Amino acid sequence: MLYYLLYPLHSEFIGFNVVRYITFRTLMATFTAMLIYFVFNGIFTRYLAKKQFWQTVRDDGPITHMDKRGTPTMGGVMMWISVLSSMLLWSKFIDPYVILGFVVVLIFGMIGFIDDYRKVVLKDPKGLRARWKFPLQLICGALVALVLFDVLDFPRTLSVPFFKTFIPDLGWYYIPFAILVMVGTSNAVNLTDGLDGLVSVPCMVSFLAYGILAYVASHAAISSYLSIQFIPGSGELAVMCGAVVGACTAFLWFNAHPASIFMGDVGSLPLGALLGYVSIVTKNEILLVIIGGIFVMETISVITQVISFKLTGKRIFKMAPIHHHFELKGWSESKVIVRFWIISIILALASLATLKLR
Repeated sequence: MLYYLLYPLHSEFIGFNVVRYITFRTLMATFTAMLIYFVFNGIFTRYLAKKQFWQTVRDDGPITHMDKRGTPTMGGVMMWISVLSSMLLWSKFIDPYVILGFVVVLIFGMIGFIDDYRKVVLKDPKGLRARWKFPLQLICGALVALVLFDVLDFPRTLSVPFFKTFIPDLGWYYIPFAILVMVGTSNAVNLTDGLDGLVSVPCMVSFLAYGILAYVASHAAISSYLSIQFIPGSGELAVMCGAVVGACTAFLWFNAHPASIFMGDVGSLPLGALLGYVSIVTKNEILLVIIGGIFVMETISVITQVISFKLTGKRIFKMAPIHHHFELKGWSESKVIVRFWIISIILALASLATLKLR
């Protein structure tokens, strides 16, 4: 909104020219989302507590988690209000990539909201059943993918790290691939959201990395120099990534151990889906395996645990996802969290290093 209001005035006052720069608007979106969350979180948390929207805790989990009962959840609602408000202020919100990003957040957020509502209000510990949850996610992913590749005629090529000349064209196969990326990342982030502040920092560094990648992909000269695909207009997603980083930073202030509020599925499901969507638009889908390595590790731990138990009756880990395994091995919750943060930062830096290794 401010771009459309202020930039036309740059001919009268040159200072307004700064609004056209993606870097400036990204920084402003980051601080705006952060400020909105800080200002309104207290009111929102008291409302959640008044309505008794308490966090549900697994009875078979670590005994220390019993203390988390009675902590407000669904803090993701305020987080996304901060992000979307900031985006309306600082982005070119009529940009098709931004609009699709809004669609991803709103639909996956609604799925997460229904899941949380069933758990905390209807007292259904299973929430939204998988037979409804996954089809809804697949439908949303398919909708976004079809608009992206059919309506916007987005390139269906796949970038492979370390190989600058190997860019296979997947054709229509890219659509199921894109759906898999969005739905898979959505659920991977959701699985990671199990300890105080655990998911916030990996999301912050992942969106920070993809914000840089979005800016680079939108810049013809830089993308050519680094031998990556040039995606005109993708730079607006850097503004969205900045807003997410700001909101996650503010949320972490209250979610740090011991947490005073939890994100809920309404926060984690759209976080993962949006991360997957940004990876697709920036043509760095495979790189997501490195950038989101923590999410991949958590997901693999659950999959292998289930397969092992069904085939052999034995568990590989003491408990899945893997962060609970380390807790049951005797690591304190804060030690697990900080070490996972360190790993996520290292992986994000390693992923950015691949920009020159092509």
